[in-house]
Amino acid sequence: MVAGEASGDLLAGLLLGGLKARWPALHSFGIGGPHMARLGFDAWWPHDKLAVRGYVEVLRHYREIAGIRRRLGERLLRERPDAFIGVDAPDFNLGLEARLKTNGIKAIHFVSPSIWAWRGKRVEKMRAAVDHVLCLFPFEPALYEKNGIAATYVGHPLADAIPLEVPRAASRAALGLGDDASVVAVLPGSRRSEIQYIGPRLLAAAAEMQRRRPDLHFVLPVAPGLSAIVEPMLRQHAGGAAIRLLDGRSHEALAACDVVLVASGTATLEAALFKRPMVIAYNMHWLSWQMMKRMGYQPWVGLPNILLRDFAVPELLQDQATPAKLAEAALGWLADPARCAALGRRFDTLHHELRRNTAQAATDAIEKILAA
Repeated sequence: MVAGEASGDLLAGLLLGGLKARWPALHSFGIGGPHMARLGFDAWWPHDKLAVRGYVEVLRHYREIAGIRRRLGERLLRERPDAFIGVDAPDFNLGLEARLKTNGIKAIHFVSPSIWAWRGKRVEKMRAAVDHVLCLFPFEPALYEKNGIAATYVGHPLADAIPLEVPRAASRAALGLGDDASVVAVLPGSRRSEIQYIGPRLLAAAAEMQRRRPDLHFVLPVAPGLSAIVEPMLRQHAGGAAIRLLDGRSHEALAACDVVLVASGTATLEAALFKRPMVIAYNMHWLSWQMMKRMGYQPWVGLPNILLRDFAVPELLQDQATPAKLAEAALGWLADPARCAALGRRFDTLHHELRRNTAQAATDAIEKILAA
């Protein structure tokens, strides 16, 4: 297995739980993180080696990443596993999967690349690279089958892991927050390059919100190993805002909060599954942004908006992601409980649609692939 960042490690860990339940003697290895390690995964390289995003940033690390992929491929061809599962990270995994598939190793891709949102021609690469795609969203298998690629909808594992009823009171008690406190969760991303671009804007937005609402409480979950980046950034950009750093605990923060300032990515779906109003932000190197926006097919970037096919929550991207605009949008949610409740009902419907016991459904599909 290969999971290339914190969100992939989380998804892969949930999948591994199902695989281990079906095959207790399962031996899993490759590239992964702490969620996978807790289930006995043997990480030959840590997942954060691949946690780079944006064209310019990838170019800076290309030689190291390409070397890891080459050596990993050679080792897997020697080990001859029953199957390879690439978890997201398509720019890394698809080339590796193609090499393994050509040499007779079953190649499964878990988490479809967003071919329905941008870079649709990637489907041709998928056809050559994979034996099967495990899809998180219900509309995806038809797209693959139309292009001659076997695919199965398995639901989203986060929809299984996150309870339908939000444990707000318990999470607030665990974090030492009062029932009546107004709480803002700040989630600037889980990758170093991501945080460096987005973190200052979200922190400055929190400072502006604090200036306008001194009663606000802020919590910021920090992914493992990233405190050294976040803490200096907090001192530089937060402007005296009462932001409490948490060692992980993002789900407690999302359950406890009233609104979320969040970087576009998997965390936006987590916030939606916790039925929380949010403001989505994204910022990257200007050249990467110019390249990406030319390849987009849809007006939305955030997963909740894509799935609901509506600008259900604000998206402030690149130059629009100013601290003032982010603060204004977040304060707008806090001032409108009826709007928050209506959004929560839409997110509850979405949660039920995505809740499919993913670990079991994916394991069933993998068992059929192995038997074919």
